[in-house]
Amino acid sequence: MTTVTLPTVSPPPGRYAVAPGRSFAELTAYYGPLATLRRRITLTGASLTVPESESVSDSEGARPVFRFDLAGTMKASLVSEHVEPLADGRHLQLLADLDVRGVAFPVLLRLRVVRCAEGRLLVVGSTRLSYRLLRRATGFRLPWSRPATRLRLLLAAEFA
Repeated sequence: MTTVTLPTVSPPPGRYAVAPGRSFAELTAYYGPLATLRRRITLTGASLTVPESESVSDSEGARPVFRFDLAGTMKASLVSEHVEPLADGRHLQLLADLDVRGVAFPVLLRLRVVRCAEGRLLVVGSTRLSYRLLRRATGFRLPWSRPATRLRLLLAAEFA
């Protein structure tokens, strides 16, 4: 078996949007080890803003910002506050706020960069959320009163 390591290329500065029909979001509810609900969520919009200057990475204005807008079962927005590239160069770790009903819920989202070419970025990532904490903080409830102990939010987006 041959392993190929691709060089990572950061996209040029600018604002990138999700290509229509080239992204999705999925919410899965777990009760212990069992999945009790799995639903696709409409990704109404997603954007990536890459600042002009990457040399000033410590200032707040110089960090890239991811934004995902969700509709359907979970009407929410996920906006990154801090983006950190991991050591391997193929993964990003986002500290973000999941805004549900006007309440910001902190999440840790790990993204894998599947493809990064000139002007195009394909990422896949997921985060795990405690259903009980999310419900208490935001009032979010699963449809049909499904039992759940945790949730997994899966995102895949192609920015162009």
